[in-house]
Amino acid sequence: MKKPSPPQSATSLPRAPRDDSGARLTKYMTMMGIRIACFVAMVLVTPYGWYTWIFASGAVFLPYLAVVVANVGQDGRSSRAQRPERMLETGPPAPAEPRPAPPEQPRVIRLEESPPREPEA
Repeated sequence: MKKPSPPQSATSLPRAPRDDSGARLTKYMTMMGIRIACFVAMVLVTPYGWYTWIFASGAVFLPYLAVVVANVGQDGRSSRAQRPERMLETGPPAPAEPRPAPPEQPRVIRLEESPPREPEA
């Protein structure tokens, strides 16, 4: 006898595409906000020094990283949905019922027409 498997959990389903798109957009916008802050800090923080180069590299390389991180999506952590299975055991197949007899063939009635008669005078 086969041991029944646990029912499928709704949390085992993959993330909805709309939710995945929203999460990727949030990651992208956060990284682009950090890039703008790096650009502003690069220009405004004086005196210029080694940290100016760190801000500049952040302003230059963060767009590339933002696109790469946003496009990863859920591919890296995808989980396969569990296949739903029937929880009830099936019994032996029901005995086949005899097939009903085919209905009687209807009688064929043939009508033959004779050519029209000419009227008698």
